[in-house]
Amino acid sequence: MSDLFEFWQENLPTMIDGLIVSLQVTGLALLVGMPLGLLLALGVQAKSIPLRALSVAIVEIGRGAPALILLQFAYYGLPNTGISLSSFGAAAAALSWTTAAYTSEIIRAGLQAVPHGQKEAAVAVGFNHLDALRFVIVPQGLRVAAPALLGFAILMLQATSLCFAIALPELLSQAYMIGTTTFQYLPILLLAALLYAAICIPATIAVAYLEKRLSRHTA
Repeated sequence: MSDLFEFWQENLPTMIDGLIVSLQVTGLALLVGMPLGLLLALGVQAKSIPLRALSVAIVEIGRGAPALILLQFAYYGLPNTGISLSSFGAAAAALSWTTAAYTSEIIRAGLQAVPHGQKEAAVAVGFNHLDALRFVIVPQGLRVAAPALLGFAILMLQATSLCFAIALPELLSQAYMIGTTTFQYLPILLLAALLYAAICIPATIAVAYLEKRLSRHTA
């Protein structure tokens, strides 16, 4: 057992570096993807047929194509069009698209959960459609969607492990690199799993607590 802990202690700094990269990619994907998800959710419900069709196409491609395919498309496919991205840029772009596509459906469900009476009240006090969205519908819809959005954020952190396929030095890539040089795959992968769990388990508990608080307040 002491040999295991010594092995972990020796390689922990490298693994922490990989975890930081995973967190950076996750944060950027959420920072870009969630606002885009809100715009797509509004676009899917727009009265304009071209806008609605474009929004639906972006959402369905983002949800229908596996994140791994989008990662490889961004890193290996785009250079054929003259656009070359670093592994970090390709990971951020691909996961932002995935985030936007999935969160658009979460947000759309939240917007549809706003009682119709709230929308009628906004019209009654003289709000135009944009003001009703800004001050009534979107704030309440995002409140409803918040637990699901935070839960999705946890999944996106786990999805960064797919970036191993495009040589991004994230947590799994670092674990595999150490495994190939030491042939100690089981201990290093176990350490990677523990590092993921150290973030995901508290985050999951926080999401459950937030959901309970919101449901209690709504009730």
